[in-house]
Amino acid sequence: MQFTRRNLLKTTAAASAALAAPHLWLPTASEAWGATLKKGEPIKVGLLFSLTGSLAVPEEDSTLVMQYAIEEINKAGGVAGVPIEPVIVDAKSDFAVYSEKAKELILREKVIALFGCYTSASRKAILPTVMQRDHLLYYPTCYEGAECTQNTICTGPLANQHSQDLIPFMVQQFGKRVFFVGSNYVWPKESNKNAKVWLQKAGGELLGEEYIPLGSSEFGPVLNKIREAKPDFIFSTVVGASDIAFHKQFKQEGFKADKMPIASLTTGEIETRAMGAEFGAGHFLSAPYFQTLDNPTNNKFVESFLKSKYGKNGTTHYNMEETYTSAYVFKAGFEKAAAAVGFENVTPRAIRDHSGGVRVEDNVSPEGLIWIDENNFNCWLKPKIGQCQADGTFKIVKAADNHVAPDPYSIYPDAGVCTKDGLKSPDGKIRKSVI
Repeated sequence: MQFTRRNLLKTTAAASAALAAPHLWLPTASEAWGATLKKGEPIKVGLLFSLTGSLAVPEEDSTLVMQYAIEEINKAGGVAGVPIEPVIVDAKSDFAVYSEKAKELILREKVIALFGCYTSASRKAILPTVMQRDHLLYYPTCYEGAECTQNTICTGPLANQHSQDLIPFMVQQFGKRVFFVGSNYVWPKESNKNAKVWLQKAGGELLGEEYIPLGSSEFGPVLNKIREAKPDFIFSTVVGASDIAFHKQFKQEGFKADKMPIASLTTGEIETRAMGAEFGAGHFLSAPYFQTLDNPTNNKFVESFLKSKYGKNGTTHYNMEETYTSAYVFKAGFEKAAAAVGFENVTPRAIRDHSGGVRVEDNVSPEGLIWIDENNFNCWLKPKIGQCQADGTFKIVKAADNHVAPDPYSIYPDAGVCTKDGLKSPDGKIRKSVI
C-alpha cells in the first residue's frame, strides 16, 4: 500500500466509523478471548510490528528486541515457570494489515497479549478488535494521550513527559520563534496541540505548521516555507522513513543545525544510523532513554543486545528500550494475576487488572526504575533531552530529577480523569473505552 493523503484519510475515516459503534464496548462471553492456559504449555504472545514499508526503520528493531527480551526471560525460567512463545507477523506499514493481523493473532493464534504498533493511527486501527475481545495491547512508544481504555498498557511517554520539557528548553536555548512540521495523522496533530500549550506558556511564537503525508519523502515546499519564516528552531513530529528524508533534505538545502536545530520526539539512534550521523548531528530529541545512559543495567543491556543475533542493526534506541521493558511489565503483571486467580484462569483482562503498580526495577530497566500507574496504566518515568553528536550518539543535556506521572488529559482537564474503570468526568460519570 502506498501512503498517500487519500489512503490515510480513507483508513482513518474507516477506523473512526468503527470506533463510533457503541456495541464494540460491550463484549459478550463469546466475543472475549476464548482460550485457556495450560500449565506446561508455552504462553503465546503476538508481535505486531512492521518489518517492511515506511515504518520498518523503528518497528523492525522493536520485533528484534522483543525476541531478545523473550529469550532472556525464558532462559531465566519464563513467566510463572512457563516459557513465552512469540508469534511474529509483518504489518507492512499498512493500517488495514494491522487490523487484519490483530484479529488473526487473537482469534486464530490465541495469543494472550499483543505487543505492537508505532503510530497512533495503527494503534487506533486495532483497538476496536482489542476492546471487542476484551484483550490486551502493550503499546511501547510515545503517544498523544486523550485516550482512556481498559485494554492497553503503555510504556512510552505521554505529551506531559515529552514535549512539556522539550519546548521550553528549546525556547530558552535558541529563541521563541518556532515552526512545526509533522506527519499527517493523529499523533503529530494531537502532539502539536500539546506543544502549542507549552509554547504559549514559554512565551514562544508559532510561525507555521505543516503536515506531510505519512511515508512522503518530499520536503522541498516545507523547507521553502521554513526558509522564508526564519524560525529559531523546528519542532518535528515527522516519523519513519519521512523523518530520515526530512533531516537529509534539511542539510542538503543548506540549513545548519547550530543556527536552526530540529527538536524531535522521534529522531533517535536508529533513525540517525539510517540517515547518516552527519544529518542528525546537532539536533535534539526528547525521550526517557538514550543508548549513552551510563548505568550498570544499560551498559550490560547495550553490550549484550548488540552482541546477540538480534542486534544486527548496530544500535539501541528509545523505542526499542520501551519495547524491552514492556516484556518485563507483562511478566510482572502475568505473575501477579496468576498468584491471584490461578495460572489456568489468567486472561488478557486479568493481566491488565493486576498490572497497576507493577514495577520494572533499575536492575532490569535500562532507563532506570519505571512503574505502571494504578489508574491510567501508563508509565511513570524520568524525561530526558539529548543532542545528537557527530558520531550519531546522543549527549544528555537535561534529565528530570524525579519521576513524572503520566497524564493522558494534561491539556484537557475538563474531560476528566482516566481511572482503571474508565474516564471519570467532573460530574462523576464514567465512560469506558474512550479513544
